[in-house]
Amino acid sequence: MLRLQRKRWKVRAFRKRRELVEVKNRTKGIRPDDILLFCTFRNEDVRLPYFFEYYRKMGVDHFVMVNNGSTDGGDDYAAAQPDVSLWSTDAGYGNARFGMDWLTYLQWRYGHGHWALTVDVDEFFVYPFCDTRPLAALGDWLDASDVRSFGALMLDLYPQGPVSEARYERGMDPLEIASWFDAGNYTISQNKRMRNLWIQGGPRARAFFSDKPEQAPALNKVPFVKWNRRYTYVSSTHMILPRGLNLVYDQQGGEKTSGALLHAKFINTFSERAQEEAARGEHYGAGHEYQQYAETGQDDPDLWTKWSEQYLNWRQLEVLGLLSKGNWA
Repeated sequence: MLRLQRKRWKVRAFRKRRELVEVKNRTKGIRPDDILLFCTFRNEDVRLPYFFEYYRKMGVDHFVMVNNGSTDGGDDYAAAQPDVSLWSTDAGYGNARFGMDWLTYLQWRYGHGHWALTVDVDEFFVYPFCDTRPLAALGDWLDASDVRSFGALMLDLYPQGPVSEARYERGMDPLEIASWFDAGNYTISQNKRMRNLWIQGGPRARAFFSDKPEQAPALNKVPFVKWNRRYTYVSSTHMILPRGLNLVYDQQGGEKTSGALLHAKFINTFSERAQEEAARGEHYGAGHEYQQYAETGQDDPDLWTKWSEQYLNWRQLEVLGLLSKGNWA
């Protein structure tokens, strides 16, 4: 049944390619060993400069981007970057499996055989030794270990004080104004059908879903994959098919090398974005998460507590048990 579902999603993505308009295609310059990044964005002009800077330093060679109806000029900025290939669409984000149909087609077309990172513009990937070893080194080690996918915990970051006071300026590292996170408060269960871990908790769970924690956003991700045309993400990057790719954890109770996605969502732009997305209803569950922010009047929250930890580096996350270097020495 899962094999049939995967085929259906591949067919669906191939049909959805008609919604994409090529803006700037530089994929002919992609080399066989290049690290690729796939991303869908909308009205992220203020974030894009640092996003590109961060991932270039990490070792991304080419960005394959989809602009979904931006009106702030971010699409023009992205198209002007020499290492970016850009497509554009005004079609519904929700009707494209929250952008996954568009990215699945582009991954099928350009990602085969490459280590591919799939992230949002407000997500920043960290992994063991990321301060000294580029993504290519991680990919080489995973290849040598015969591993095709790499898991990460999405770690929500927030400022000390109201979100509206974390004033973000274009090109700024968001961790300069929002660097705190929850070290605990996480629950883990296993999805036996898809074989992935389902992780919930952190500041969103305690601040917005305390009375219904089962509805809190999922924090498990599989963002880094040695792509093959047979693959497709199921729900954002939370799950992937074939389901063996979701086994990014040690099934015997030990530790397997893993990373984290620093999620810089809670800055001063959060309130406006929450209200907009609640009205659009294009995100998962008809924008349920954003509606929850708006309905509870917490679109300008103060998430900091005396138990909050300030982010330092990946080694801190390893000590706290939020990522692991496993046997990568």
